[in-house]
Amino acid sequence: MVTAIHIVNVLLPMLILASFTAYLIDFIKGDFKLNNVKRLFLFITLLMHAFYLIMRTSQFNHPPITNQFEVFTVIAFSILFTYFVLELLTDIRGTGVFIIFLALIFQIFSTIYIADLIEVKEILQSYLLGFHVISALLGFSAISIAAAYGIMYLLLYRRIKKNIFGIIFNRLPNLEILEKLLFYSISIGFVLLTIAIGIGIVWLPIAFPDFNTFDPKIISSSMVWIIYGTAIIRKLLGNMGGIKLVWFSLIGFIIAVLSLLLTEMLASSFHAFN
Repeated sequence: MVTAIHIVNVLLPMLILASFTAYLIDFIKGDFKLNNVKRLFLFITLLMHAFYLIMRTSQFNHPPITNQFEVFTVIAFSILFTYFVLELLTDIRGTGVFIIFLALIFQIFSTIYIADLIEVKEILQSYLLGFHVISALLGFSAISIAAAYGIMYLLLYRRIKKNIFGIIFNRLPNLEILEKLLFYSISIGFVLLTIAIGIGIVWLPIAFPDFNTFDPKIISSSMVWIIYGTAIIRKLLGNMGGIKLVWFSLIGFIIAVLSLLLTEMLASSFHAFN
């Protein structure tokens, strides 16, 4: 039976594609007339995506975190939301095409393979767990965007050193702005990861009274938090910037990805309860 949830599920990648197309046209042609149009597309997409996540949570009586393809749609929303906040804060719109493309890929896979699970383990029905996971995914999305800005920074930096100029040089913001965007992304990600860790500290002893403090996910997540916290402090003190900040963000991102992989690979981790 086709329901409103299924219809919105199919519409979401189309909406994200419309936003991506508007940003792509603007990136290629530099048509400033599309500035407000593409932001409007992105805003409408975010509203529809938020409505979809709320509908899933309400209808199936659990947060959308019970399988990887539910998580994929949360990641897609997180990437779009984080980028939208960054764009509002900085009014820099030339990098959206790269960020929105990531969200589009995640949502396409989610739309195709997502399963509607009504009966799930009791632990997955915890809304406190849902807030923990969603804030962690928002944080992960922010540091993913930071890594994307870091790659853009390195690409532009090398092109400038080699005196290679073209559409990428003309359309991407300068190195100073890319560094600013990267730092904003790191800061947002750090705050959200801190919230996720805080919720985890409250929820974990309740759900797992005999949990292992040396759980691989706890250790790796703590390492990521320390790396980005160190980068933020050193940046604010003026002891880090440019290439060093870029490499810090990329190393933190790699460790974060490995942390996610550990969750899936190690069944002994309490994070593998799903």
